[in-house]
Amino acid sequence: MRHRNAGFKLGRNTSHRNALLRNLTTSVIEEDRVETTVAKAKAVRPHVEKMITLGKKGDLHSRRQAHAFLRTDDAVKRLFDVVAPRYGDRQGGYLRIVRTGFQQGDGAAKAFIELLGAEKQLEVKRQKRADLKAKKRAELEKQLEEQKKDAQENEGGEQAA
Repeated sequence: MRHRNAGFKLGRNTSHRNALLRNLTTSVIEEDRVETTVAKAKAVRPHVEKMITLGKKGDLHSRRQAHAFLRTDDAVKRLFDVVAPRYGDRQGGYLRIVRTGFQQGDGAAKAFIELLGAEKQLEVKRQKRADLKAKKRAELEKQLEEQKKDAQENEGGEQAA
């Protein structure tokens, strides 16, 4: 029986679990959206919400508490400058967990954990990624055409000699 046993153990010892939750929290704050297992997403939700609440307070003590948990300057800066102001009038419920399917190897349920209101930023990231892919594709096609021309010129030169 699991009476009064709150929290998720995630099949890890305490230090490993704490490191995992810190890393996931940092990633969610830095990236706005992370794909992980459903159990990990449910376990990390309270930590991210606590960090956003600290960010909404905005004082020095809150910043130090957030830095003690997140441990990266970039994540703390983004939390206080970008993420927390987004939820100024909202009383909790900053995250969304969207189930996406199952993991290939062990069949674990996968999910996206994402910050609400980050759709614009995610769309900008998606567009930049698509532009980079298109640019790389164009460069590869150009290289292939040059290789074909070189091959044709070499074949023509060999036949003439």
